Amino acid sequence: MSYREQQKLLNVLKKYERKLTGKELDDYKMFVKRQKDDEDFDSISMKRLKELHDKYNKPVDFSKYEKYFKKSED
Repeated sequence: MSYREQQKLLNVLKKYERKLTGKELDDYKMFVKRQKDDEDFDSISMKRLKELHDKYNKPVDFSKYEKYFKKSED
């Protein structure tokens, strides 16, 4: 995986650093150190990083806000 993709995932996870549990926080800190050393992550590390990203970064469901932006029929 590319350095840029690693950086994006780590930047997103930075917002959720307080919510990470003990093991997850240790993994996150290890990823940040490896990123600073300009290392490319191996497939296992990249998989773990994506799992953390998917767990904490949930996409917003905009369909529940549609009722506020519909034009009134009157």
